[in-house]
Amino acid sequence: MKKSEIRKLYLQKRNTLSSDEVFSLSEKIFKNFIDYFKPISGQKVHIFIPIEKFNEIRTQLFIDYFLSRKIQVFVPKIIDTKLISVEIFTDSKFEVNNWGISEPISNENSETADFDYVITPLLYCDFKGNRVGYGKGFYDHFFENVSEKTKKIGVNYFNPEFIIDDIWENDIPLDYLVTPTDVVSFLGLE
Repeated sequence: MKKSEIRKLYLQKRNTLSSDEVFSLSEKIFKNFIDYFKPISGQKVHIFIPIEKFNEIRTQLFIDYFLSRKIQVFVPKIIDTKLISVEIFTDSKFEVNNWGISEPISNENSETADFDYVITPLLYCDFKGNRVGYGKGFYDHFFENVSEKTKKIGVNYFNPEFIIDDIWENDIPLDYLVTPTDVVSFLGLE
């Protein structure tokens, strides 16, 4: 399937989820992430803040867990057309941007590249780790600048069903996908 078809299909699938389903599935994804990766104090995690009107995975569970265990937390902020990484703390202040996304008030780009994990939003991920997002390319550009050791992890309500037909040369695949039922590794695939 083509990205545009997948984007439409999975936006529709997500829109059918109730608030209770979104929260329950988010909890299962969170538990699978923690059980599989076992993050520890001192690590660095870049994680998105969800667009709630699009039923994105509720990442506050992750953020609260990380901060309570002295894991450094970084979140994205769009400045002009670039995604920067802002470190947040328990007392960080946020504001809602033009797209309805909560972002830190701070514009200080951490310039961090050596994340242990980058947890990224997506609409769909195929069997090879190729992802479909909203089509802006923010994360592909962001992935170009992180350490080779950084684990690029997608989180999604749905498991892979088919291959994405129109992959571009600048698309950077994920290393892992975490769903409510599985953790899928794409490492070692060609």
